[in-house]
Amino acid sequence: MIPFILAQQNPPPQGGLVQLFFPFILVVGIFYLLIIRPMRTRQKNLESLIGGLKNGDKVITTGGIYGTISGVRDNTFVLKVADQVKMEIAKNAVASLQALPEGGDS
Repeated sequence: MIPFILAQQNPPPQGGLVQLFFPFILVVGIFYLLIIRPMRTRQKNLESLIGGLKNGDKVITTGGIYGTISGVRDNTFVLKVADQVKMEIAKNAVASLQALPEGGDS
């Protein structure tokens, strides 16, 4: 009777470590593909945009200020926001270029 009871017990699971860590590895992979990779791409694009800015480019800052670059320095830009009004901003404060109006240059 005892051998019959022992034969009915479930065998120990095989590949325990793989089954244990597979969900964790899957979540990390999905997190990388959906969040980290697009963020790195966006950051590289912004760095190349900032590196290519020159006098006369119209930009928008992270604070929402619209202006035209009137001077480029090592770590800053001089931004003309109105007649006789200039501001010095950090290069990292530039969020994007202003979109050109449709149908013309400006």
